[in-house]
Amino acid sequence: MGSSILITKQQVDDYIERIPPAPKALKETIQQLQAGELIKASKIAKEDKALSRYLKVLINKPIFGFRDEVSDLSQIFGILGVTKSQQAVYNYMISLLSPSKWTLFSLTKVTFYNLQAELSGNWLKILSHLEIDDKEVLSSITLLPASVIVSEALFCEKKEDIELLRSVNEIDLNTILKRLCQMDLFDISERISQKWDMDDKIGAIVQASSGIKPSKDEEINKLGQWMHLLLFYTLSKPIYIEAGLNDFIEFQVEYVEDIYEEFASLMEIS
Repeated sequence: MGSSILITKQQVDDYIERIPPAPKALKETIQQLQAGELIKASKIAKEDKALSRYLKVLINKPIFGFRDEVSDLSQIFGILGVTKSQQAVYNYMISLLSPSKWTLFSLTKVTFYNLQAELSGNWLKILSHLEIDDKEVLSSITLLPASVIVSEALFCEKKEDIELLRSVNEIDLNTILKRLCQMDLFDISERISQKWDMDDKIGAIVQASSGIKPSKDEEINKLGQWMHLLLFYTLSKPIYIEAGLNDFIEFQVEYVEDIYEEFASLMEIS
């Protein structure tokens, strides 16, 4: 591997550092949602015009089935509820980072949005099944798509080198990521969680979800197992295999064997 394609850890840190901090209104909206204050959150969200527009587009999608346009933010937050409102706001944060054109991964804005939606929806389903009502834990699933965006930005100019490595050595993309910059997708996720001032346990859950970095904390490790299965299940779908995303995670059977049947039943996998 030539040194010309190596990326220093400092370069990764520098890129993550350039991720725009969440605007004040966005941060305060999240804080109010974490406190369960829907009305206060909606009033603050109105200060961020782009966030307001994003939420209005979201709530008026056909899946919600409203005949008349819903445009009042307090009504939108009321419809979504605290948990889904917070999830929507974190997904909005990720949308701020999404490239207009993907180079390394065969993605579009639509397929990336669908990836976010699938991960968010099924993670909420898992947490409901586990009877875990923790808004911070719910937000942890947003970090993986954010890390995909960072990986795209880091490697888009080195696409040919990376494709050559993948074709010659038949190694997964996460291994290449680790070799090039000494950080894998899950390390990058944790760095982003720190950048977004998330609780330390959020980064720990995502690290455990790698399947190769289990946590000593039993609760965090259990959530890591469920997230590992969810990531593998989602990224193994044909559309994400074609996009090249399934190369980010290698299924660790032994790590999740005690909950696999429960997961399969929940996801209705035959």
